[in-house]
Amino acid sequence: MTTAPGTSPSRPANGPERATNAAGGTRQRTLRTADDLADAGLIAPGDAAIAARVARRYAVAVPVALADAVRNDASGALRRQFVPAGDELVIARDELEDPIGDAAHSPVKGIVHRYPDRVLLKPLHACAVYCRFCFRREQVGPGGDALTAAETAAALAYIRGNPGIWEVILSGGDPLLLAPRRLKALVAEIAAIGHVGVIRVHTRLPVADPARITPALTRALRCSKAVYVVLHCNHAAELTPAATAAAARLIDAGIPLLAQSVLLRGVNDDAETLEALLRALVARRIKPYYLHHPDRARGTGHFRLPLAAGQAILRRLRGRLSGIAQPTYVLDIPGGHGKVPVGPEYLRLGAADGEWTVTDPAGRSYAYTDKA
Repeated sequence: MTTAPGTSPSRPANGPERATNAAGGTRQRTLRTADDLADAGLIAPGDAAIAARVARRYAVAVPVALADAVRNDASGALRRQFVPAGDELVIARDELEDPIGDAAHSPVKGIVHRYPDRVLLKPLHACAVYCRFCFRREQVGPGGDALTAAETAAALAYIRGNPGIWEVILSGGDPLLLAPRRLKALVAEIAAIGHVGVIRVHTRLPVADPARITPALTRALRCSKAVYVVLHCNHAAELTPAATAAAARLIDAGIPLLAQSVLLRGVNDDAETLEALLRALVARRIKPYYLHHPDRARGTGHFRLPLAAGQAILRRLRGRLSGIAQPTYVLDIPGGHGKVPVGPEYLRLGAADGEWTVTDPAGRSYAYTDKA
């Protein structure tokens, strides 16, 4: 079977994905149905009916490598992230199909242009794993919409025609699911655009299916421009030996790794758990970048916590963690108005101009004057 440039090979919408092993046989790679999850011990047989109802609404996929990590995680944080649950069928009034407003900022199919100097390019909408809190959960899924060759060309033409675009962010879906030769061709075309200085790739793949971070894939990311990979990781239990090795393959190939995480109730919403994640990332040469407040995607209310709770957690971490381990806590304003930092405040203006009160990480306050 052949596919157009810029697309990924098709995957079955139902049933476990299969792959050829070294002996020439097949092995199950991805769990996609409630029965798959029950057979693998990720849900109790009595929960299969609810899981099936969720799977009819939102995509489900758990690669076998990640399924092993879920079973081995005593905290339950991985199960909560990746295994469907009945809570997802509860839709709150303020939840949105497109919570960060991608559609309102999409001048060309596959492009989201929300900020003046950078664009998202979404070549496909398939992922190796479907997170239960995903803000694009209404758009992504097996067999999800992928750009055709003509649509990819139109998206690249848009980037070429807008000289203010300095950074191109490959997102989706997971762009590292593209076949290495197609990924290489796409990266090369972007790098050939003179005004583009940086290519950023957002991915779950090193955690979700580490074996797919192959030498061919790492070579596909090499080009004449700066390339950064941003790993989505929310809990230290995701950083298995295989995931750590996959990340190291990218880093050792000269590709800097950053990390973005989502602050999730029942997953990482206490200072100790978040500290363990941030330390684990930095120890693996991965710089924490963003900590996202969860978006108002449909069926994700059970993951959200108040902004004040997130600020309190970040305040506790300020004096305990090195600056290189501190992410920026951000809120993506619903409706497509962009990300803003929403971390705890340490400085407030006093009654007179130039008179400030500054608070240290322990909560003690001091006067500070900066009058000329």
